[in-house]
Amino acid sequence: MICIRVAARRGAWFYAGVGVLAMLHLAALVVLLATEYGPFAITLSLLTWIFLNCLFLLVLPRPGFSAALALILLVLLITLSRFKSGILELTLTFLDFLIIDRDTFSFLLSVFPRLRTQLIVAAIVALPLLWAIWRADPLRAGRRLVLAILAATTVSISAMSVAVPERPWEPFQGVNHISGLARSGVVAVSQLASTGWIEADPPASGLLPLAPGAYATDQPARPLDEECDTAAKLPHIILLLDESSFDISAVPGVKVPPGYSDYFKSLDGTQRTMMAEPTGGPTWYTEFNVLSGLSARSFGDLKFYVTRIAAGHVTRGLPRSLQRCGYNTFSLYPSYGDFLSARSFQKGVGVGQFIDMAAMGVHQDMQPDKFYFDQALKVLADQQLSQSPIFMFVYLTANHFPWWNVYRPDLTPDWAPLGNAAETDEYVRRQTVTAKEYRDFTARLADDYPDQSFLILRFGDHQPAISQQLLEPGIDRKLLAQRMMTRDPRYFSTYYALDGINFRPADLSSALETLDAAYIPIVIQDAAGVPLDPSFKEQKKIMLRCKGIFYDCKDGTEARRFNRLMINAGMIRGL
Repeated sequence: MICIRVAARRGAWFYAGVGVLAMLHLAALVVLLATEYGPFAITLSLLTWIFLNCLFLLVLPRPGFSAALALILLVLLITLSRFKSGILELTLTFLDFLIIDRDTFSFLLSVFPRLRTQLIVAAIVALPLLWAIWRADPLRAGRRLVLAILAATTVSISAMSVAVPERPWEPFQGVNHISGLARSGVVAVSQLASTGWIEADPPASGLLPLAPGAYATDQPARPLDEECDTAAKLPHIILLLDESSFDISAVPGVKVPPGYSDYFKSLDGTQRTMMAEPTGGPTWYTEFNVLSGLSARSFGDLKFYVTRIAAGHVTRGLPRSLQRCGYNTFSLYPSYGDFLSARSFQKGVGVGQFIDMAAMGVHQDMQPDKFYFDQALKVLADQQLSQSPIFMFVYLTANHFPWWNVYRPDLTPDWAPLGNAAETDEYVRRQTVTAKEYRDFTARLADDYPDQSFLILRFGDHQPAISQQLLEPGIDRKLLAQRMMTRDPRYFSTYYALDGINFRPADLSSALETLDAAYIPIVIQDAAGVPLDPSFKEQKKIMLRCKGIFYDCKDGTEARRFNRLMINAGMIRGL
């Protein structure tokens, strides 16, 4: 690959070394051709292979040894990318290495307990082979030539990545691991250089006033905010994430059972729309929205890692605001707490007790909704409800994809197909199970706690992936990508609904018929009668003048200004 000088006589040892070098490059070519598809991806991956070789050659000018190290790294990256794709349905990106934290490794070991042993075995096997290649390598590379080739490949990779930007669906295809990683590196470096981690106005005066101690994260207990009426009895609050749920009867031609749409209505009979930031996938975008009251889109192309980026850096949130008025805060999380740093993020925004899948005694996140409702009842039973109000964030998972298999048919013994496509029928069937088990849950609350009041806000975190096939059947993928990029509301609309148990909402003026997910914390606090802290008061002004739109209001001007206020106030730190 690179013109080199000979460091050994041309004997059998020399030809063996050259043969090993050729085999290493041939092996890399075979690996890339097996995992990369299309001329563009193959070319980009080959350039990346040359780039890796040159990086190692700068430190260790032995072509054979450098090729061996590059091949090991190449195989490791593809293996990790496939592993990640199997869990998140997203291939490896540059941000996976830019944001390396303890939670990531802990999560890997939780879901792949043999990983540590396999890495140790691989190292034991690889080290003697690397030593033999080092000893046998008869060639040496010139530094100037290596630098020239490194510069040329860097420019070529950057130019190709800019000329052909990665399309929204490509990271979810489970292929092109190396070319995708290279392109994501160009994108990440470009964004960090231009806007940093989060979009915000330049530093300016105008600090946002804070309630005393309201956002101190190093104190286990804080005094009640002076605006909180300690004599008032506040309701317990349950925030319910309804996985992949929206009113599918809005899709022309889809058949649904009688009374299906009633589930999406609030206690006042109004059916409200929540505009989610993701569609068909990343629940954690909406998790970030409803807990922090901020926009994941403010993180640009880095938003896929929003909870990892925010962990330890964002302290402003709904749970912390409720703590000002004496709430004990809980989260029932349906996966391992280290997943995308969920535990660290939620603790940072004020979740006092984070109960993950392991703490609930299960080892897979696909559970009937009744399981999580029962877990919520268990938490309530363990608390002294008469002393302090409870806030609880509860996830439902039974409506998670895929819908081509019938999940727990025993839950609907009398179910009859509706006449839709099989996936659509299964989706609706699971929604009917959720609706029934939710009614059972609220009945239990009313029966078990007749002297307690509850406010429940439930919402769909995003539309299911199948909605993209139903809303515009047969749509061209490029046109669909354009719909996604321009945020066609048909693909991002879900629902939110408010219910009360022994409770009538104090104020529903914030519960607009359509609003962005980042405003959900304001709706909850107003409905519960909890006074807004200064940051939410300011955000409510934005909500009213922007008519429920947050990030897109005035081409992002309002969101960038608000992010700067949060940074000035110390609620966003180090970003």
